[in-house]
Amino acid sequence: MAAPVPAYSFDNDDPEAVERHTYLAEILDPTTFARLAGLGDLVGRRCLEVGAGGGSVARWLAARVGPHGEVLATDLNPRHLPAGAGYRVLRHDLVTEPLPAGPWDVIHARLVLLHLPEREEVLGRLAAAVAPGGALVVEEWATEFGSLVLAAPSPADADLIDAYQETLVRKILRARGNDPMWAVRVHAAMIGAGLIDVDTVIGARSWPGGSAGALLIAANIGQLRAEFLSAGFTPADLDRVLALVADPRLVLRSHLLYSTVGRRPAG
Repeated sequence: MAAPVPAYSFDNDDPEAVERHTYLAEILDPTTFARLAGLGDLVGRRCLEVGAGGGSVARWLAARVGPHGEVLATDLNPRHLPAGAGYRVLRHDLVTEPLPAGPWDVIHARLVLLHLPEREEVLGRLAAAVAPGGALVVEEWATEFGSLVLAAPSPADADLIDAYQETLVRKILRARGNDPMWAVRVHAAMIGAGLIDVDTVIGARSWPGGSAGALLIAANIGQLRAEFLSAGFTPADLDRVLALVADPRLVLRSHLLYSTVGRRPAG
């Protein structure tokens, strides 16, 4: 009997998904937009945004390709991708379904492949769908690096946040097929897929309590509360974490974002 397919941890049907997409856009869009802008003039280009989430990147692309370009935003559950936002929407499973017909001048995937056990095979298919001279942009967090706490109200609070992160990464997400260090292998995977001029920018910053980065923890707990309780957290522990991430005395180090661009040879 085949092993069951791990369930995606952050389902778009969950009420917390709206805040999650808002927080991720606030945290990551500046880096993403800078990387995409670095690809050159996008007017008239065909762009594929996979795992489009709340659609902030698809909207940005649509504003730049102009009336003769195209942006297709795909997601396993596209319920948060509004109609009439300047891009087409497609419900799509990256693992089980063929990629939308290309070739594509730009393909972008952010915090998508790290959740897929088939990530390397999917990256190879994405690379093959890039048009000559076009670019694949893959952005992933490396989340296994510990010691997120830069400052906390007390040592016990710092320990609690570290326990939260350890449980999330090593127990909950790993059990669902997530690879917390896939980000560091994307560069080599792109080279292996035949892309050239591969370039990775790695970034991080501080997240004070009350900021989008810290509050993302609250969204995680909202969606995965049962899993944390099963892993040994008490309701009081989780309530304390929720209080901490709203407290400016808590300051976290963000995960390391690996933003990797590879290009298909021009021909």
